[in-house]
Order: sequence, then C-alpha cells, then structure tokens
Amino acid sequence: MSIPQSYKALRRGTGGLPLTLKLTTEQLPSSLNPQEVLIRIHAVSLNYRDVAIMNGRYPVPVIDQGIPASDCAAEVVLVGSEVKDFRVGDHVAPIFDLNNLTGTEEKAAALGGDVDGVLRQFAVFDQNVLVHLPKHLSWEEAACITCAGTTAWTALDMPRSSGTALLQGTGGVSMFSLLVCLAAGIKPIITSSSDEKLDLARSQGEAGIVETINYRTHPRWEEEVLRLTNGRGVDIVVETVGPTTMVQSLSSLSRRGTVSLVGFLGGFNTEHFPDTIGPVLQKSAIIRGINVGSKIDQQNLCNLLVEKKVSLTSILDASVFSFAESQAAFDHLYAGGHMGKVVIKM
Repeated sequence: MSIPQSYKALRRGTGGLPLTLKLTTEQLPSSLNPQEVLIRIHAVSLNYRDVAIMNGRYPVPVIDQGIPASDCAAEVVLVGSEVKDFRVGDHVAPIFDLNNLTGTEEKAAALGGDVDGVLRQFAVFDQNVLVHLPKHLSWEEAACITCAGTTAWTALDMPRSSGTALLQGTGGVSMFSLLVCLAAGIKPIITSSSDEKLDLARSQGEAGIVETINYRTHPRWEEEVLRLTNGRGVDIVVETVGPTTMVQSLSSLSRRGTVSLVGFLGGFNTEHFPDTIGPVLQKSAIIRGINVGSKIDQQNLCNLLVEKKVSLTSILDASVFSFAESQAAFDHLYAGGHMGKVVIKM
C-alpha cells in the first residue's frame, strides 16, 4: 500500500468550555523514515482524562487544538526499511507515553495531551513505541488496553498471583482490573452505587469469586471491606476517586498494603490528606501514584491476555459510536451513565 496523501482527524476546538470536536484534514509524510510504521486505526476507546480535558477539569496542561485520545487498536499498513519487529497486517497499539519504554522516563510525551492523540484514521509512529495486540480480541476490545488496561496492570502491582484487591467503581480501569484479578488469581472486591452494575461485575467470575459493595447502601464501605476479608483488609486498593475517599481506602487496607492512586473522579480536594498520616503509619501502608505504565508493562499485560485467552467484551459499554458520532461518545462518557469503556469504531 502506498501512503495516502491525507486523512481525517478530530481536534479539540477553541472557545468556551466545554470544548467541542472539529473535523480536520491532515497530511501524511510522502515517505517513512527507516524506523517508522504507518498504521490504520480501527477503533479508539475514551478515558475520563479525554473528557476532563474538554471540560476544563484536567490539571495538566495540554497542547492547544490537539487530537484527543490515547487508546486505539490499529493495523500495520506500511513499514520503514529498518523495521524488524512489525509486518504489514499486524495488530498494534502505541503506548500511552511515547517516552516511557522502561519506566525510567523523565519527560512525558503522552498521547492526546502532550502530543497529538489517536482520534484519526491514520498515524505514523516509531516502531519502538508500538506493542503487539492479542489477535483473539476484536478491534473494539483491543482498543481498551493502552491506558485502562496498562493502568490496571501497574495499579495491581503485577505480575502477582494471589492476594486481595478493592476496585472502586465500574469504569474502564476498575473493570479491566477485575478481569486481570480473575485471570491472575487475585480475589477482587468491587464497589458501585448501582446494584445492576454490581450484578454484571459478579457475573464475570465463578459464583462467590467477585465480592461487591454498594457504597450508597453502605456509606462506610470500608467496614464492609473488613467484614468480607475477616478483618484483615485488602492488599491493594485501586483508588480511582482521589483524595476524597483516601481515608476510607486506607482503612480498607491490610498491614503493609498499597493504595494505587489512579484517578480523580472525585476532584482534587486535598483537605482530607492530613487524616491519612495516622493510618499510613499504623499500617506501614504505601500510597503509590500511578501514571499508566511503560511499554514493558503494556506488553506483559498483552502476554497475559493471550496466555489466559481473556475476553474483554464485558468491559465494553453497550454504546459503540462511529467516527462521525465522536462528539456524542464524549458526551456519553462525561454524563457518567456508561459502564466500562466507551469505544469509537473508525
């Protein structure tokens, strides 16, 4: 295949909040550098970060009028003369942070924020930032791996094959964490305000494997965590809400447990943080900030998904949007009625 001269992309617009998407025509280079790979993007999945940027709720500066989104599943259509690891037809995805190959990067280059993202028909990447995707997954399933999947992997401190984990909510990271737990042998407890969503979460494992807590029915949900673990607490909390629930998360921990601070759904109000000092000291706990993960983490996750033949259909929201419906996909995610990953099929 020759390189197309142009392709369609969506960029963040300008003006007042919330920002809206605008359709643009972009140009591709006339030839590839020796280490570059041209990919055709088949599906894009959205993260809360993407809609937070559009609504002025993201705390990190991003490029103006950038192409959103970091997560995609794509097909290799052309490779440079020195590319050895990829062939035409391979299923691939770029990593979230193009500088984070091993976990030792100093300066971030995060897709959809620091650099243009993947809400476009084609893209060119250096072969070093691409990862092979499991071929047993559909494009829509595989598009959920880059951010949500790799974040779940690192937040659970993988690889591990035992222990207990508390997962907050039924968004993309939490649902992906649930599947990783079940594949790896970790006992999961998951929370939600919806009994319907909790029923779906329970259905992912064998009877009694997935424990659930409705945090509206049990506002002191940390007590339920302790009850379900016979007073011990969990080894890891995948904390997606942020500072406002940190005290309860720490109370849910076992001694020497870890809170993996992933998200900020509850905002950035840090007034509760002084209350964490006592529990951290008493339990010898660790609060660990998670910023997705490295290329190594993403490839190790893909290896597990292949080895265990894990299906990701259960983490897909019921609504799948077309490229022309991308704005509706962003609005659907921001409204909060979804369960799991919102996907745009290109």
